[in-house]
This record gives sequence, C-alpha cells and structure tokens, in this order.
Amino acid sequence: MKQTAPAEVDFALITRWIEAYFADPSAYPVRSAVEPGAVAAALPATAPEAGEPFERILADFERIVVPGITHWNHPRFFAYFATSAAPAAVAAEALAATLDVKAMLWRTSPAATELEEVTMRWLATLLGLSSGWTGIIYDTASIAGFTALAAAREALDLNIRELGASGRELPRLRVYVTEHTHSHIEKAAIALGIGRQNVVQVPTDAAFRMRPDALRDAVRGDRAAGYRPCAIVATVGTTSTTSIDPVPAIAEVARAERVWLHVDAAYAGMAAMVPEFRDLLAGIEGADSLVVNPHKWMFVPMDLSVLFVRDPAVLRRTFALVPEYLSTTDGAVTNFMDYGLQLGRRFRALKLWFVLRHLGAEGIRTRLRAHVALAQEFAGWVAAERDWEILAPHPLSVVCFRHRAAEAGDEELDALNARLLDAANATGEVFLSHTKIDGRYALRLAIGNLRTTRDDVAAAWHILRECAGARI
Repeated sequence: MKQTAPAEVDFALITRWIEAYFADPSAYPVRSAVEPGAVAAALPATAPEAGEPFERILADFERIVVPGITHWNHPRFFAYFATSAAPAAVAAEALAATLDVKAMLWRTSPAATELEEVTMRWLATLLGLSSGWTGIIYDTASIAGFTALAAAREALDLNIRELGASGRELPRLRVYVTEHTHSHIEKAAIALGIGRQNVVQVPTDAAFRMRPDALRDAVRGDRAAGYRPCAIVATVGTTSTTSIDPVPAIAEVARAERVWLHVDAAYAGMAAMVPEFRDLLAGIEGADSLVVNPHKWMFVPMDLSVLFVRDPAVLRRTFALVPEYLSTTDGAVTNFMDYGLQLGRRFRALKLWFVLRHLGAEGIRTRLRAHVALAQEFAGWVAAERDWEILAPHPLSVVCFRHRAAEAGDEELDALNARLLDAANATGEVFLSHTKIDGRYALRLAIGNLRTTRDDVAAAWHILRECAGARI
C-alpha cells in the first residue's frame, strides 16, 4: 500500500500566531468560559485516516482549543501561583522539541547534560547556595519531593531497595509536616509505602509557621513509641498563605535528631535571588535537600523544577539501575537517569539557559521586586477598607483576604466570599482562586506574571469591590 507524504508544515504560521499572542495576551478572557464536555463534543470520535492540511489543523486549534484555554500568560491571572512564559523560553522549547533529545545518558546528548550542570551552578550561585549543593532538573516539585523522600528513606539504611518494605519487620517511618505543607508530600508518602497515617502534622504558630518546639516533641515522642523518624519537610512559601517556616530552628532539630530535612521553596525560593530577600533561605545549609521551581516565579514555562541535594550519592544509591543496553565506558560523566525514576528526560535546561541570558539576573530581580511591591500595595488597599480584612501575613506576592459583611457569621461570610469569587471570575477580566485559613474561606490574589502592571492589580481590586457592592 502506497503511503502518502504528510502535508507540509508552515512554521511561519506558527511563528506569527505566537508573536500575535504575546503581543496582547489580554485580548483573551483570562479563564475559559466553555461548558464541561464542549471541547470533546467539537472533536470527531476517531482519528483521521488521511493526513489533513496544516492550515486546517491550525484553524481548528483556534476554533476548538483556544476558547477552552485558561490563559496563565494573561496579566490579570491572579489565581494559584501566577506564572508566565518568557518568549525566549518558548523559543527554547521549540528548539528542544525540534532536537527531540532524551537526556538520560551523557552520550545521548552531551550538551543537554553539561548545560544542565552549568545552569544548575548558575542558579545555585544566584540563590546564595554554597558550592556543596548539586542541582538536578525534574518536571515538578511533586516529583522532586518524591525523590527527596525516597532518598531520605534510603539514608536510613533499611535495605528497602533490595528487600522491599513488606514481609519483614521494619519500624513505621514518620514524615513531619504542617497542615500547610503541600499535598504532594503526603502523596509521596503513599507512593513510598510510608502511609498517610505516618505523615505527622506539627502544630503551627499564629503566622502559620511550623513550631520547632512541637517538632522536637513529636520526633522524640515517636522514637520513644518505636517509630523511625524519616524526614522533616519545612516550607518556604506555603501554598495557601506563603508562610515561611523557621528553617534555622528546624534545622537544629533535624541535626540533633539525625533526621533528613527537605525544604520546599518551590514558589518563594526564587525570590532569594533578590538581595533583600536572601534571608528566605536562611538556615538552608542545615538541610539535606531543597526544591525551587523556576516555572513558578522565574518566567520559565511549565515544567521545570530543581532539586538541590547535599549528597547526590544518596540519590544514586536510591535510583541507579543500569541494564547492559545502557552501560557505557564514557568515564567520569554524569548520567542523569541515575538520579530519579525517569529514564528519558527532556532537554529542560535549554529554556532556563535562554531565560537567564535573555532577561539577565538583574532583569529577573527587578520583576520579582515589582511583584512583591504590587502585592503589598494591594494589601494596603484591602486593609484600608472597613468591609474587607487581611487573613494572613503577606511577606511576598500573595495576599489572602475576604469581604466582611456587618454582623455576618463565619459560615455566612464563607458563602458570601465564594459567591464574590465566582462573580469576579465570571467577568472574564480577572481570575483569582481561594483557600481556607483556620477554617475560613479566603480569597487569594497572587502576583507573578511577567506582564502584570499596577493597572492590572487596580482593575482586580475595582472588580472585587464592584461585585461586593452588587447583590451576590
């Protein structure tokens, strides 16, 4: 059977589309307004037998896909942790996809391995880390956190790698977090066989930070009860409130109790590039692992998470497994497949390299400073209004707040603010998200987009006040 050649791809069309998109991302509604199932209903039930013209595919992309997109690149995207893609990084992604590198062994693309090593050293220096740290790129903080916990378990010398954790007598392992620790740590405990019941929530203080005294008591109490402390997870910039656990004091407990300390600075860690925020990573030399996400607040597109470790040999001991068909005689080189679950790895370092070079360290610092300043100004607007209140400290670029109606109870205020959020997001002009703080429904405004200006933040505040003033 004769095969037909695929239709030609007009890359110029894609280039023009991307250029037009980045010229004005605000031309689109921030959040998609399509109904559930609408995108799937617009697609045929089966794949086409014959190839189709590229122009038709691109037209369907605009007709079907784009209306179903929530635009994280929109300058009024204030939900979750606001992120955005620098155009230089998008260009790098296109080049990486073109090269189609699998960065598992040094020999499968030496440039991919060595560029990753160099950019990790650059990033470590920018964050103020000592030369004793080794950085490795993963896709997300979830995988980086899983990797760190797996290494913490291996460091206990329980021989789980060879003998497994079932069918023999082992102590129950414990992982210490707070109620504000990201849920991926609990998922990692599930996947590693530690179990949800062994993820211990340490009490926090009034600013939602882990209490070192309570941590020490929990660890010592568990030892006395026959448990085996495995890891402590401190967070610099929690997801709900961006609270900052006292890492120096927690590190003292970890060192005294001989427990692995993992620091999750996925969001806030990037701000340590800025000299006045360098103290965010105070005490980090007492940690065993640290995660930061350039794809959160460094304008690198999803996905690029960095795990720094003090002892990369523990990672190799945890994960290295080299079948004959992957063995090499390349000498003293790094084979990144040995440092995690993933074998084939994308060429993620390329987009980080492009961003660091195109924006420059000072360009990134300037934008991070501006985001923090905008958040503090917004918090001032909220605090100045009688019918609004701040619900948590806001050290960086996220503000948690709510509208407060006179004489309304907490349940009524929760419902009121939920309706307020829906009404504001329904305008298509802004997109915010929510959380719960001490059981109270809180609105979250997160600033982190490359293109967000004071006018965008002011517009969000205007919309929120208008919606609050209407009958919601």
